[in-house]
Amino acid sequence: MKKHTILIADDHPLILEGVRRVLEAGGFDVVGIASNGRELVEEADRLQPDAIVADLSMPHLNGIEGVRQILHQRPHSRIILLTMHADANYALEAFAAGALGYVLKNGASSELVAALRQVMDGRTYVSEALAPAVKHAQDGRRRVQLTPRQREILQMFADGKSVKEIASSLNLSVRTVEFHKYRLMEALQVQNSVELTRFALRHGLVT
Repeated sequence: MKKHTILIADDHPLILEGVRRVLEAGGFDVVGIASNGRELVEEADRLQPDAIVADLSMPHLNGIEGVRQILHQRPHSRIILLTMHADANYALEAFAAGALGYVLKNGASSELVAALRQVMDGRTYVSEALAPAVKHAQDGRRRVQLTPRQREILQMFADGKSVKEIASSLNLSVRTVEFHKYRLMEALQVQNSVELTRFALRHGLVT
């Protein structure tokens, strides 16, 4: 019987190796690894694995934005986010982006294998320790619709980048970044950069 092919992504080599061993012991074929979000998107397009297991917090592009970009290229991709963030808002944002699984790193290794098998069947999975909080957070949660560019800029603000640094990194004018910042503050109903970052982190819009 052919093994399901898996791409894994994490910016910590020891975690990558640990995840690889767990999945291979569970009967999966790890065909590729990535160490940051942009590499994840590129490798997903190149390898076209059956499923992806990716860290939520990675350099260059966080896991949630990685999910969005991968699903834009391959809408039927099955993706699990593996994370230390035991936060229901992050989980909800991950599922809203299109992830099928949200698994905590401090759980048993058998849980990741079980989650992957469930996701391969087309079902969703959230770590048992977080499931009640996720269900509770779904009630009355305010949804915020942002463009991919707005999310990218918001993540960079959360990473502590200045307007000038963001403009330089994205090849945009300072005025354009300021405009995006204004629209973000307007959409999230906040008054300044500190409140902008705080809201984004609290609601799982960035990591």
